[in-house]
Amino acid sequence: MKTTLLACLLGMSLGVVAVSAQQEKKDEKKSVSALDFTDPAKLTEKSPESFKVKFETSKGNFTVEVTRSLAPNGADRFYNLVRSGYFKDVAFFRVIPGFMCQFGIHGDPKVAAAWNKDKAQIPDDAVKAGNTRGAITFATAGPNKRTTQLFINFGDNSRLDKTGFSPFGKVTEGMDVVDKINGEYGEGAPSGRGPSQNRIQTEGNAYLKKDFPNLDYIKSATFVP
Repeated sequence: MKTTLLACLLGMSLGVVAVSAQQEKKDEKKSVSALDFTDPAKLTEKSPESFKVKFETSKGNFTVEVTRSLAPNGADRFYNLVRSGYFKDVAFFRVIPGFMCQFGIHGDPKVAAAWNKDKAQIPDDAVKAGNTRGAITFATAGPNKRTTQLFINFGDNSRLDKTGFSPFGKVTEGMDVVDKINGEYGEGAPSGRGPSQNRIQTEGNAYLKKDFPNLDYIKSATFVP
């Protein structure tokens, strides 16, 4: 009788532990999915020393591998943008064949405005890796002005190293997909016939999809093993 009771109690205990573990996983998943990507002040967690991110795009998928030691501030910002779900329906708005493809302005003007402020800027990183083919780097408007805009180098753009553009990772799978990202609009306005960054900031994807219907977009960005 005692043996039966003990076994019963043990089974109940293990059941409670299993349910508790499942609930913790659900709570953790809910917590991550509930992150507010409209508030830069809440997205400051330190990134792992290395991690991979898979981008699903309108041209296919590619994977970026990040090495934090190359550019810690850039890696941390990228990590927090990914974990918050920021990269959804985000356009490759400046694509110059042979040079690079640029993205990172959010399609919702309210979100874009929240990140286009002094408090959202991150300090510069020393340049430890070159802007070679496949390297991913934050764009900047000047010293310590990086926010959410990034670019992937199509070729060897090592000339950018001297001007402070510090790569924090590299495309390790799917560079052929990156090569296919639509570059028909070229340089942005006013220098070229592509989208105006100011109008993207204020009008979002409504402007892009009306005036530049053939742009490619990021559908999602997720962590992978």
